[in-house]
Amino acid sequence: MNLRQLEMKLARLEGFARPSARLEQYQTPSSVAARLLFHAYMQGAIEDKRICDLGCGTGILACGAALLGASSVVGIDIDPLAVDQAEKNARAIGAEIEFVVGNVASRDIDWTAFTADTVVMNPPFGAQKVHADRPFIDRSLELAGEVYGIFNAGSRSFVEAYTEGRAAIDEVISCTFPIPRTFAHHRKERADITVEVIHFHRI
Repeated sequence: MNLRQLEMKLARLEGFARPSARLEQYQTPSSVAARLLFHAYMQGAIEDKRICDLGCGTGILACGAALLGASSVVGIDIDPLAVDQAEKNARAIGAEIEFVVGNVASRDIDWTAFTADTVVMNPPFGAQKVHADRPFIDRSLELAGEVYGIFNAGSRSFVEAYTEGRAAIDEVISCTFPIPRTFAHHRKERADITVEVIHFHRI
């Protein structure tokens, strides 16, 4: 499967039925999801690997990892409605993916059960809650040696500083992230923002 084929398959998945502004539930565009996943795949971080999708939403990254031959995939999200849609998306592509309702920041979950080779994630950017991405970064490094995440443009310096002594950045890839009008406060039919796919590894 090439990059274009992966993007086309991911574009057919259903998004959020009732997105929450509080949870910053913006559907990850198939173009960005495919770019992240295929890059990780070419680096040997997906095929035959255990994948964990933190804040999986409707499962686009998890489903893509399954399509690229991951040995196992688990997705975790705080929103039961999103998890329900993620399960439907997995069934639609014939993938066996475990989806769990859970808070990434929770200390009441046995996180050892979610140990993985690679974490993929599109954490909240912090527009509604400052530093909302920090629990995702912390948990990702607890669970896996390799992490691929989608962050606001210009986040490299923050990720480097926040993970100092715990992780090292391997590369940063800039992508255009189209956001259709989703919430009442949106004024445009579509806004294109720049995001960064940041790959870092635990040290």
